[in-house]
Order: sequence, then C-alpha cells, then structure tokens
Amino acid sequence: MSVALTSTAVPTSTRSDKVRVMVVDDSVVIRGMISRWIGAEPDMEVVASLRTGLDAVNQLERINPDVAVLDIEMPDLDGISALPQLLVKKRDLVVIMASTLTRRNAEISLKALSLGASDYIPKPESTREATAAETFRHDLIQKIRHLGAKARRGTVHTTASPPLAPGHDRPRTLAPVAAPTAPAQVARRSFGLLQPKVLLIGSSTGGPQALMSLVAEIGPVIDRVPVLITQHMPPTFTTILAEHLARASKRPAHEGIDGETIKPGRIYLAPGGRHMRIVRHGVDATIALDDGPPVNFCKPAVDPMFTSAIDVWQGSIMSVILTGMGSDGMRGGKDIVAAGGSVIAQDEATSVVWGMPGAAVNAGICAAVLPLNQIAPKLVRVFAGDRS
Repeated sequence: MSVALTSTAVPTSTRSDKVRVMVVDDSVVIRGMISRWIGAEPDMEVVASLRTGLDAVNQLERINPDVAVLDIEMPDLDGISALPQLLVKKRDLVVIMASTLTRRNAEISLKALSLGASDYIPKPESTREATAAETFRHDLIQKIRHLGAKARRGTVHTTASPPLAPGHDRPRTLAPVAAPTAPAQVARRSFGLLQPKVLLIGSSTGGPQALMSLVAEIGPVIDRVPVLITQHMPPTFTTILAEHLARASKRPAHEGIDGETIKPGRIYLAPGGRHMRIVRHGVDATIALDDGPPVNFCKPAVDPMFTSAIDVWQGSIMSVILTGMGSDGMRGGKDIVAAGGSVIAQDEATSVVWGMPGAAVNAGICAAVLPLNQIAPKLVRVFAGDRS
C-alpha cells in the first residue's frame, strides 16, 4: 500500500449527514470486513452490501449511495463493465475500484480512472495478514471520507487524459469535470531567478489522470531536462503507470532504478514501495532508492524526492504539486523555495482532492496556482526562459 493519512478527529454525524457507502464484492468475507469497518465510523454508513456488479447497477437508484467500493473480478457483471453503467445512472457517484495486486488488475484499475472512477485501492492478498489488512482499512476509510464528503458537496470530478494505450478505448470522463478557471487569487512568490535544470512532480489521489494530461503537453520541457515523478502508488501499479506515461508523452518513461544516471529527455517514476531520492555521483545526478519507513505516511513520498534534489541542483529546480490527499510535498516544497527554486500547485477547482496542493498554497510557497490545463503551457514558458 502506498498512501495513508493521519487519522483526524471526526465530528459525530447525524444519520442524514453520513456518507452512504455501497460495498460490491463477490467475497462474503471482504464484504463483511469492509462493512464492519465502515459501520465503526461515525460519519459513514453501509447502505448496501452486494455480490455482483449487476446487483449494483439494478439497485443503484433505490439505494442512492454517495460512494461505491467496487471489486473488479465478479460474476455476472465485473467491475470494469459495471462502472460506466453506474455512472450513467448517477453521474456524481464516487467509485473506488478495489483489486488485488496483479498486473492485470493494475491495468484495469488505471483504465477505470479514465472511465470515471474517482480512485482505486489494492486489496491485501490475505485478510489474515494483520498489517496489510490494517493498512487497507486505514486507506479505504480515508478515501471514503475525503471523496464522500466532496460528493455530498457536489464537487467531485475527474480529469480527462490521453488514450491509455493503442488498442484501448479512448478514455472518457463520465463524472462532471470542472470548467477551466482563472488562477486562484492567493499570495504568491516570484519564480526563482535561476534557469530550472529539472522538473519534479508530486501527486496522489487523482494523480494518474492529471499526470497523463500534463506529460502529453510538456514535450519541449522533457526534451530539455529530466522529469522525476512521485505518485502515491503501490508496486505493479507504478510499473503500469510508467508505461502509460511513456505512451502519453512519446518520451522514455520508466520506474527509477537504484544507481542509474539521470538524463534529460526522460521521465523517472518512483517505484511503488520505495522512496526515490536524488544523489550526486561525480558529475552526474543519480537515483537512490530508499527502503526506509514511510514519510508523511506514504511510500513512495514526495518530500524525500523534493528535498534530496536540492543537494544536486540547488535553486535550479521547478516543482509541481498536483491533486492528492494529505500534505506530502509541502515541506519539501518549502525547502526548494528556500534554496531558490519554485513551486507550482494545481488549483482546487480541477483537483480531485485539494490536500497536497492546498497545503502548499496555504504555506505560501507557490509561484503559481493554476488549473490543470494551464500548468503545461506555463511550464513550457518557464523552461523557455519566461519566469514572470
């Protein structure tokens, strides 16, 4: 598991205020386990526990949930087939895809995001593994809480992206998408005076689709400098995401390898379950993978990548913090700005969750706060020499 958030005090909710959750999984053990976890939370409730995607589609309008936890592999109608049918019936439904950590399920989960799912969560191979089950519980409850609250406010949306791969259906956005907005009116810092020599990107919830959209439009930047990305994701998922980023950008992209030299023209993605740091080796910048404890309850985490880059590039760093829960990237962003570099944050309107970028904005470290579709053009201009 790649991301977990600190538990926060949750105010006691009246029944009408609770996030309504529909659990859809063909395993009675998994359904029962998830239902017990949700039932123990004061701000959410299980309104249905169903065995198949067909049951979910047929009963959706009667149940009217805010959030659906949707298994991928089920009889009658699997999760990826049920997803678009559910979103046609309820466009603002938050769907969290749940699957075991296999390459096939990782591919399906990422495709589900392009079809309108809000997020995904890997299920532990065995519910008897206490640590894995507890991490799954913690992450799932946080995702339901944050995304469910947005759903009740009517502000959940997804972002469109380039095609996932040749032969795949063209991604569609079935949940409402926020219209482009003007940059947020917040206090901003000036961009750093030094020409950036690297682009660092951090993201979490909603990040895969945002990354696909972004890398497809920053070819001139990638050709000039290396691009390093930390996306909160488990193993296998990052392998698949790197392949999709390569296709979207039409540039080489792969998971970072311990000890490899960092070169312009390439995208390096932190592998699931490892922190990706940058170190100097002679005249070269190289990748160092760290198997240490989670940082900000995440592994990989953005802050280690951001902070370690300063020892290599000092103030010649451009960093971007995209949609995601929590505050990962904010402390590293502070360090980058203190060294003379710059931070751009995605705005709230186009973020699936405005946790990470919002933390950076509230910390007063951003040179720009932009809708997703304005970040790439800004980066192209900055790397061409315009730092106004």
